Amino acid sequence: MSQPLAERLRPKSLDGYIGQQHLVGPNAILRQMIDAKRIKSFILWGPPGVGKTTLAQIIAAQLNIPFYTLSAVTSGVKDVREVIQKAQRIRFFDSPSPILFIDEIHRFSKSQQDSLLGAVETGIVTLIGATTENPSFEIIRPLLSRCQLYTLEPLKKQDLLSLLHNAITTDLVLKKHKFQVDETEAMLRFSAGDARKLLNIIELISESSQNDPIVINDKIVTECLQQNPVAYDKGGEMHYDIVSAFIKSIRGSDPDGAIYWLARMIEGGEDPSFIARRLVISASEDIGLANPNALLIANTCYETVLKIGWPEGRIPLAEATIYLATSPKSNSAYLAINKAIALVKETGNLSVPMHLRNAPTKIMKELGYGADYKYSHNYPNNFVQQQFLPDDLKQLCLWIPQENPQELKQKNRMNNWWKGYKKDR
Repeated sequence: MSQPLAERLRPKSLDGYIGQQHLVGPNAILRQMIDAKRIKSFILWGPPGVGKTTLAQIIAAQLNIPFYTLSAVTSGVKDVREVIQKAQRIRFFDSPSPILFIDEIHRFSKSQQDSLLGAVETGIVTLIGATTENPSFEIIRPLLSRCQLYTLEPLKKQDLLSLLHNAITTDLVLKKHKFQVDETEAMLRFSAGDARKLLNIIELISESSQNDPIVINDKIVTECLQQNPVAYDKGGEMHYDIVSAFIKSIRGSDPDGAIYWLARMIEGGEDPSFIARRLVISASEDIGLANPNALLIANTCYETVLKIGWPEGRIPLAEATIYLATSPKSNSAYLAINKAIALVKETGNLSVPMHLRNAPTKIMKELGYGADYKYSHNYPNNFVQQQFLPDDLKQLCLWIPQENPQELKQKNRMNNWWKGYKKDR
């Protein structure tokens, strides 16, 4: 059986690699690393079909480095350890570290990711991970700190057109036929920046055509995909666009829009846990303190979907979606943490006030650690005024409540408690 077109056209060098010029173009960071023959561990983050696996294979081939590959879907800690042991056995003196490529690394559990730390830290392997999920949420911090992060973008229109031209003129199977490309709008729209999808469409049209030349136009592309739903997802657009519309509909308090985009994701074959995680984020970012129960609902939805699976999981997803969309909104917590992080970056490591410091040893107590700290529960209403910020920031208000019943209660409580010490919020 012939290999799929996407596999036959997988480039073997950067010269044939299409897209991601910000990483592999002239003077770009990965190009410089390859030219210098010094590769550090890194994570490739981007949507499907943009060249993550191909890029890792090209790097290993061009540097002539042993290349091991694991899929996080099918591999466990044992597989990781076996690869590390092989890498240890074949490495000599100043030879470059073998490359360990892990596809869908975000699917590795914490213990599986932990098993990589020592080998990456000591240079036994150079890790290249590929993920479609935000590494900040899916990759453990110690591993992420040992790797550079590079973001890959959906292929641009011109990239996809170049790929189309390469496929019909250079592939050994396709170039046996003549092609007549009349229109490309539908093909580009359905591909949505995904090279693999584009090549699947080309292959589907060529296999289903009884004519020579093989004609490509919008009508033929649309008809082929509708007749072959398994060959391509039913949504067509990139899931990032759909989920963006989904979240913005919730934020804009439109349950109809939100439930429509939810249905689009479900019919497009989106991972249910991906949808559920976005609901948890939305509950924190967009509903927040206006309705703290929203986060409980979203988190329960996430756990329920993992427990009951598909297709029943669509019901708690719909319930949580409508609840969040119809809930009052506040992003005051989101704004407060962003403001606090910016302040920390600006002011640096300000000293912790002495009365807030822990004093586990006699010497620390003698130095005044923890002295004069007031235990809130020893005072009426479990509150007493004292300083909790560094000296230079002691009267600062970072959290600014918004105009909803829940936060107005919190605002009044804070202003009454801190009256005369901090400004009213």
